[in-house]
Amino acid sequence: MLTSGGDSPGMNAAIRAVVRVGIYSEMEVYGIERGYEGLIAGDIKEMSISSVSDIIQRGGTTLRTARSAYFMEEDGFKRAMDMLENFEIEGLVVIGGDGSLAGGLTISKSGVPVIGLPGTIDNDLAYTDYTIGFDTSVNTVLSAIGNIRDTSSSHERSTVIEVMGRRCGDIALFAALTGGAEIVLIPEEEPNINSICRRLIQGKNRGKQHSIIMKAEGVNISSQELADIITERTGLETKVVVLGYVQRGGTPSARDRMLASCMGHKAAELLKNNSGSRAVGIRGTEIVHYDLEEALNMKRSYDQSIMELADILSM
Repeated sequence: MLTSGGDSPGMNAAIRAVVRVGIYSEMEVYGIERGYEGLIAGDIKEMSISSVSDIIQRGGTTLRTARSAYFMEEDGFKRAMDMLENFEIEGLVVIGGDGSLAGGLTISKSGVPVIGLPGTIDNDLAYTDYTIGFDTSVNTVLSAIGNIRDTSSSHERSTVIEVMGRRCGDIALFAALTGGAEIVLIPEEEPNINSICRRLIQGKNRGKQHSIIMKAEGVNISSQELADIITERTGLETKVVVLGYVQRGGTPSARDRMLASCMGHKAAELLKNNSGSRAVGIRGTEIVHYDLEEALNMKRSYDQSIMELADILSM
């Protein structure tokens, strides 16, 4: 088992579940430290029930994580496969985002079954409704919105809050809806500057003392450029707050712990049953799994109804 790419809250809960269900099912479980980079280097250790004690409530990943350009090279990939053979590893659980699962797919095509778990705060994998870490990240952003709103109101100004999401705007969208933001900008839609400025002016005319503009990092205008345009065209003082990596940290929410635990259980079960290479996700309330390659080829679309509701409720 390895965690790869960006960390996300709940990864430790998934690790714990894979280890304990695996051992319960009479399998030997090995942890690979620092993702594919650690696999190449042979940083592999057998895990026990006690090695995952007291980690379910911790953010980050106890196995640590890294990005590995070397793994994508022919020599690096060969070294990784040699390590799997050296340790007689018969199946691999990969916890990470689309790039991490794509690496797992490459391994699976060389004959080692791979089970992918969606560990990323971005919620950008099409085959699952939610990814491990997304809920915690949204709650972290909500906490920040509350703090920023206090000072924005005191100074009677607008604030652009930039959150993560290069291709997927779900963090911005869910946080905007549940945090009462006036405007939300996501990569899936072109920003309408005229509409933004008009709505801010209308809000001021109704007596609003401040405004919150939620913006995903992948929107095709920089946050500072947006703030400058708003100030120039509306006369409203506008500041920028970039939340950055604070969104990846923190104690995972109960929902993320539950999701990760159920997905980890399913991963161990699939390996025990020799189910081949699968991607584990959730649809509604049901833990589901798909062929790994099929899952990674699914096309994602965002929920337009949530965007429409956010617009209505921000009037």
